[in-house]
Amino acid sequence: MRPTILFLALSLVLQGDIARGHEFWIDPLDFFVTGGEPIEADLRVGQDFEGGALSFLPPQFRRFDLAQGAAVGPVEGRIGDRPALSQAPAGEGLAVAIHVTTDSILTYSAWEDFVAFVEHKDATWTLEAHKAARLPDAGFREAYSRYAKSLVAVGNGAGADREYGLLAEIVALANPYTDDVSDGLPVRVLYEGEPRRAEQLEVFEKAPDGQVTVTRLRTDAEGVVTVPVRPGHEYMLDSVVLRRAEGALADDRGAVWESLWANLTFAVPG
Repeated sequence: MRPTILFLALSLVLQGDIARGHEFWIDPLDFFVTGGEPIEADLRVGQDFEGGALSFLPPQFRRFDLAQGAAVGPVEGRIGDRPALSQAPAGEGLAVAIHVTTDSILTYSAWEDFVAFVEHKDATWTLEAHKAARLPDAGFREAYSRYAKSLVAVGNGAGADREYGLLAEIVALANPYTDDVSDGLPVRVLYEGEPRRAEQLEVFEKAPDGQVTVTRLRTDAEGVVTVPVRPGHEYMLDSVVLRRAEGALADDRGAVWESLWANLTFAVPG
């Protein structure tokens, strides 16, 4: 087996194991980039802003783009690159990194694990639905995919986030680098382009000393919630959609549930 193919095979196995963690996010090495510097970011899976960095592996993503203004283009890289994103910006302004993974499968060996997951993600309706469908208490499968974005200020950082057509998406309704966010940063949570009403948004806040706090908020009738933010802190927002698996995920891969993980990272200038 050629070295490149062997590396790819081993990386897919290892990253498949890592992906069984919790949140998946784009982690810029610096949220503030001056002119002439590349935008660099790791892809991470873990908890509370702690997690292993994944490599640039095209078989594991459906989409990996960098957007600035109206321009959106694919992230260029070589298999195994780490950080997975290292690319020169088109110019000054707000840059939005976008990453969509392929589908992965996990198997629940115990009912308690599924209960803990859906309680954490505020989707306990699935427990009654699971029983009503006469699904087993153990040995059943869930498919999952990730829909991550990150906001990076290049130079003046001017610009705005917008919808990029992700199946599950969090959109910042203000620019944390140029707008007054002393009263908080409003965001809209979407599923299939429609607002997720009265749904949970998990907020991870990392202070300059590395301490992480977690809060849970709820969207309004428009799918909007205002996130309290503080200067010098970094933020990760996470929202998870649970739905019954259909199509090839159910027929070919045996999944009975599907989770769609939307994530957004950004920082607030100190």
